[in-house]
Amino acid sequence: MARGIDYGGMMHRAMQRLIAEVLETVAEEGLPGEHHFFITFDTRDSDVEMADWLRERYPEEMTIVIQHWFENLSVTLEGFHITLNFGNSPEPLYIPFDALRTFVDPSVEFGLRFENHEEDEDEPEAEEDEPQEPGEDGPKGSAEVVSLDKWRK
Repeated sequence: MARGIDYGGMMHRAMQRLIAEVLETVAEEGLPGEHHFFITFDTRDSDVEMADWLRERYPEEMTIVIQHWFENLSVTLEGFHITLNFGNSPEPLYIPFDALRTFVDPSVEFGLRFENHEEDEDEPEAEEDEPQEPGEDGPKGSAEVVSLDKWRK
């Protein structure tokens, strides 16, 4: 039986690579202008590395902000390492790209939403809903292109 083209998977990997390139640039040159990022990730991913107290506080999902204070940003093919400040306590994190749920740069009204294909295999397809803000729960499916209209003024 012939296999079809996995456009969803290809798009998902392309979006991950785009984020990797952005983070690589920031690691080398710093954040330009007013750019800053809100990155939401699944803390249940087995490859996420974070302090136990953070995992207890955020047992399913966490949103980090990369803006004023961050250190040790480095990017690999699979994810990125970063140290962020939580209540005057620097904490190292490792976030694999497969754990990403949203990436938003509100300074330029850019955002991506990653859907988790594995969670949707037993669920029927949902009808198209209104666009959602980053971090809101939505229907689970394969990777998709996100409408940027919700961030436009």
